[in-house]
Amino acid sequence: MGIADLPLLGQIKGRLSWLDERQRVVAQNVANADTPGYVARDLNQPTDFAAAMRSGGGVQMTRTSAMHIAPAGQTARFESTAAPDSETTLDGNAVVVEEQMLKMAESRMAYDAAIGFYQKSMQMLRMAARPPGR
Repeated sequence: MGIADLPLLGQIKGRLSWLDERQRVVAQNVANADTPGYVARDLNQPTDFAAAMRSGGGVQMTRTSAMHIAPAGQTARFESTAAPDSETTLDGNAVVVEEQMLKMAESRMAYDAAIGFYQKSMQMLRMAARPPGR
């Protein structure tokens, strides 16, 4: 088992990819803030365990024995859905730039937290891999 195969690092990688995709969607919303009829979009984040299991949500089973049934190859995929902001202009545009900036700042803080968690995890792994007495 390589270091990249650790479940903890896989979860952090999944979180970072979700945050990356959310930043892309929010940036697209801001870019279309003046487009008539454009409705803001956002990513749904599976927070409920049962919902995550039903949708695939990047959660995969681990095969601990060759005699177990191999799980279907599911990959993490994110779908954006219409999420109109609190206001709609006369031309039908439903993007409020301030609300999009809040979403962007929220994503940035979550990204920083995930990176910090990754760095701490790597420090722990390095410490565990050091020879005794160092």
